[in-house]
Amino acid sequence: MKRNSFIKVMAASSVGAAAFGAEQARAEVKAAPKKVLMKVGCQSGGTSVENLEFKARHGVYNLDGGSPKTIPGKGWDLDDSMKKREACEKYGISLDAYHYPLTSAGIDKVEYPNIMLGKSPERDREIEILQQMIQVAGKTGIKVLNYNTTILPVLRTGRYTDPKRGNASYSVWNYEEALKQNHPKTVAGDVSIEQMFERITYMLDRILPVAKEYKVKLANHIADPPAPVGYRGITRWNSPDVFKGIQRFAKLYDSEYHGFNFCIGSIAEGLKDPKTEIMPIIKWVGERNQIFNVHLRNIKGGWNNFQEVYPDNGDMNFLHVVRALRDVGFSGMVMPDHVPHHHDAGSTPQAFSFAYGYIKGLLQAVSDEVKS
Repeated sequence: MKRNSFIKVMAASSVGAAAFGAEQARAEVKAAPKKVLMKVGCQSGGTSVENLEFKARHGVYNLDGGSPKTIPGKGWDLDDSMKKREACEKYGISLDAYHYPLTSAGIDKVEYPNIMLGKSPERDREIEILQQMIQVAGKTGIKVLNYNTTILPVLRTGRYTDPKRGNASYSVWNYEEALKQNHPKTVAGDVSIEQMFERITYMLDRILPVAKEYKVKLANHIADPPAPVGYRGITRWNSPDVFKGIQRFAKLYDSEYHGFNFCIGSIAEGLKDPKTEIMPIIKWVGERNQIFNVHLRNIKGGWNNFQEVYPDNGDMNFLHVVRALRDVGFSGMVMPDHVPHHHDAGSTPQAFSFAYGYIKGLLQAVSDEVKS
C-alpha cells in the first residue's frame, strides 16, 4: 500500500473509532441509572402523636395524612387541615397527600355515592364538595389527593395461613370461589365499562380545572382486583385487561394533575405473569409522569387467583420494580398498604415496620447503584 493511501486509511479508521467511542459513551450516559427521587411513605394511622412518633422512629418522613375533619354540606375544615400539617412538621414529617372521600369501600358504604351511580343532580352537589376539598388541600400545601372510582368494594374470598412465615394470614381472591359465594348485585345494578368511564369523566371534567388552579395532583387507585366482565353486574374500568384500562384512563386528559396512586399489587392481580408483565406498565405510565404515589404490595398468583403476601416472598422481585421506578424518574412516596396479619396483638405495626425497613433497604440499594 502506498504511503498516502495508508495514511488516509489510518485517518479514516481513527475517525471511525472516535465516532464509535463517542457513540458508546453517549449510550453509556443514556443508560446510566438516574438519581433516586422517591421516598418511603405511608397512608395509615393519620396524624396523631402516637402515629407520627411511630413513623419517625422508622424513618418515614412523608405521609398521606388521611383527611381533615369534614364540615357537613361544605367540605374539609381548613383550620383542622393546617393543624395536621403543623403536627407533622414537629417531627420533620412532610404531609404530602390526603385521601379523598371516594374510597374502595364500595358504593353501599362510600360517603359520596352518586358520582359513581351517575345520578344527577345529586352528583353535582357532591362534586362541589370535592372542589372545595381541593381548595383546602392546596391551601394546606398538599401535593396529591388519592381516590378511587369504584362501585364494588375490594374483593376477597378468604384467608390463607402460612406456616412458613409464623402462621401469618394472607388475604385471598379466587374467582371460582367468589362465584360459589354468590354475592348479590349492588344498588348500582348493571354498569358497563362505558358507563364507568362516562361517570369518571363527568367528575374529572369538573374537578381537574380546580386541581390545576390549586396545583394538586389527583391520583386514582385502580379497582382491586381487576375482575371478569360483568361480575356482580359491574365491569370495572380496569378490567378485564388491566394494562389497556390503565392506558385508557391515562389518556383521558393531557394534564400533569391527572394520574395514578399506582398500586403495584392491584395491577399485578390483573396479570398472568406479574413478575415480567408489571415492568412495561411501570415504564409506560412512568414515562408519562403519571405515577404520583406507589403502593408496594406483593402477591403470589395473578389474574383471578392470588394471595397478598409480604414484600419479599411474592412473585415480583421488588428490587427490579424499584429500580424501574427510579429509571422513569418517579419522585413520590413508596408506601406499604395491605399487610399480612397474625395472632399477635401487635400484628399490624409489626408488619408495617417490616415493610418500612424493606422499602428503605431497596431505596438504598438502587441509590448506591447510581453512585457506583
